Amino acid sequence: PDSPFYIKPRMDPRLFHWLWEFWKASSKEKMCKAIPLIRDMSILSVSLFDELSKLDRVKFDYHKRGILALYRTEEGQKESQEEASLLASYGLQIDVHLKNVLETILPNLELNALGGIHFKQDGHLDPRKFVQALAAYIKRRGVTIRTQREVTGFTRKNDRISVTKTTDEDIVANQVVIATGSWTRALGKTFGINLPIEAAKGYSVTLKRPARWPEIPLMLSESRVAVTPMGETLRLGGTLELAGMDHSINSRRITAIINAVSQYLPAFDIGSHEIVDTWCGLRPCTPDGLPFLGRSPDFSNLIVAAGHAMIGVSLGPVTGKLVAQIVAGGRTDINLDLLAVDRFAV
Repeated sequence: PDSPFYIKPRMDPRLFHWLWEFWKASSKEKMCKAIPLIRDMSILSVSLFDELSKLDRVKFDYHKRGILALYRTEEGQKESQEEASLLASYGLQIDVHLKNVLETILPNLELNALGGIHFKQDGHLDPRKFVQALAAYIKRRGVTIRTQREVTGFTRKNDRISVTKTTDEDIVANQVVIATGSWTRALGKTFGINLPIEAAKGYSVTLKRPARWPEIPLMLSESRVAVTPMGETLRLGGTLELAGMDHSINSRRITAIINAVSQYLPAFDIGSHEIVDTWCGLRPCTPDGLPFLGRSPDFSNLIVAAGHAMIGVSLGPVTGKLVAQIVAGGRTDINLDLLAVDRFAV
């Protein structure tokens, strides 16, 4: 019940099918095909974050200090170093550090760790500020954003979506992009497209940021908990819970995340810091860990961009650029064959 990964038992044929496809995708061969693709998308996304951070009034606490994954057990050390070796073989910039080096990188933290892996090309930001700043920017450039509207269905005319129906109005557009995260499966079903996306719930606790906290995110490897500085706050996040479209908060999960931090940072007393927010969110997970990105073969004007699991913010900019290139009908910067919308067609 306290583990980082949990499947809620339920008689759901869709879940059984998803798990079957997940098992089929869990091979070294398929993993090694996916790594270069995610690497290339991630590196391009970082360059786009750099560009976005320079736009007028688009500020989102963006920093590029990498991510530091700590391990405190011999088993965790073995797994982390194997991962580092594998990813370094694909050209990623990674350093393996012993505890004495970690103490120079994190001088204000008492560590209970054997060592750590520094993923040097990564960065971090405040997702809320990013989305709000980007929305304000495109509004200033004439884009209309309609909020608080639920998409209820579509009208089809031949091989095109002619109308998108919402709770407020019907919208006619030349191109339609479905980028609705964990809700994409249900939307796809309304026009007969099989998009096996399972909602994987994650939990987060946001604290007021302690004084002198380092500007680098930490991954607590064995516990699968992320500790991320975000401006004046510190976010603790973890858990992957396959429980369907369930937004309830399980306090046991929150407690497990909080307890994990003290195992790696024994002097950090969470109880002495103000908790700003506790929440959960649904990550859209495909069986093979890759998003759907491309045109639907059944509709000439429908593009799907969903299923990014736990790296949706990370791959947001590159996904936007690739969607724009698809809409424009030109060549995409990334080969999208592995992300085909119909790859799980039955």
